Amino acid sequence: MRSDKRPRRSHKRVFEVNEPLDPDVYQGLAGVRLAMRRFLSFSEAALSEVGVTSQQYQALLVIKVAPTGRVMMRELAEQMLLQHNGAVQLVNRLEAAGLAIRIPSEEDKRSVLIGLTEIGEELLERLAAIHLKGMFENEELLVESLRRLRRLSRSD
Repeated sequence: MRSDKRPRRSHKRVFEVNEPLDPDVYQGLAGVRLAMRRFLSFSEAALSEVGVTSQQYQALLVIKVAPTGRVMMRELAEQMLLQHNGAVQLVNRLEAAGLAIRIPSEEDKRSVLIGLTEIGEELLERLAAIHLKGMFENEELLVESLRRLRRLSRSD
């Protein structure tokens, strides 16, 4: 809140479902989707080369960014938008590939933490570098498309 206790007014335009959209909105959305599709296609090819699925790569990222470098199965399921049994199966595959390890929780003996193995850490490091390169290849299209959408969202 501001010092005069009044809430700030948003200068962003709210697009109504029944309101006709400016044709530039479609251009911006198409650009964003194209950049995302290009990146996802690039990502799938890069992951396929090393025998990792997109879901496995995302799980490695979730584990890596956890505050302790370990994540509870429940947290992994939430981050991955999976049911608990789906997360268990995913971890089974990561463990079988030597990329992750189950670690008994010291705080709650019923819980298991998931961490990366050294192989998982090394593979994630390589894949992350490759993915950064792929993202930057589409940066110009993505940035311009997002700018267009932001500009349109501010106009009345």
